[in-house]
Amino acid sequence: MTPITPIRVMIVDDHPMVRKGISTFIKVFDDLELVGEADCGEKAVQFCNETEPDVVLMDLVMPGMDGAAATQIIRQKHPSVQVIALTSFKEETLVLEAIQAGAISYLLKDVSADDLAQAIRAANAGKATLAAEAAEAIVHAANQPDPPGHDLTGREREVLALMAEGLSNSQIASKLVVSPSTIKSHVSNILSKMGSASRSEAVALAVRFHLTK
Repeated sequence: MTPITPIRVMIVDDHPMVRKGISTFIKVFDDLELVGEADCGEKAVQFCNETEPDVVLMDLVMPGMDGAAATQIIRQKHPSVQVIALTSFKEETLVLEAIQAGAISYLLKDVSADDLAQAIRAANAGKATLAAEAAEAIVHAANQPDPPGHDLTGREREVLALMAEGLSNSQIASKLVVSPSTIKSHVSNILSKMGSASRSEAVALAVRFHLTK
């Protein structure tokens, strides 16, 4: 009978007791193997290069590089490595950041050992596992309308930022080295896309939704 090749797991968490608890349970399962531990995002990226795990259990809220940033780098450098976000937090923004960064699963730390083991196996097979709270957050976000200005082009955002500085069309045209008629066209498109009746209304929306950064 061919021996089972264990799934190589790395733990990333800034709390030693959490890492100890997870490592203890991993050793109970014959098909799981602990190959590394890291206490921050920077070390997670480094150790991932060195140990080449199959699955990373990633805390999200850590000092320095957070879990979402580390997840994004790891997934870019090692597409075959699957990342499970394992955290105490269920805020919608954290869920979305983790999933957008490339995490295949999102679980809370009160998950049972058996359920976590099953999630690791599923992740290794390319299948997602989401805590109920995470699934609800994703559904809620999907049902939200797009914010004003989501479809602005890069140039239109640039013009909008200059509008927010109080520049006139001719001043913006001079700054961007284009004709005033071109800027007038951009401004018209901006107002239309943002559903604004005036420049001041568009600027107010831009500030509210952080479109001028």
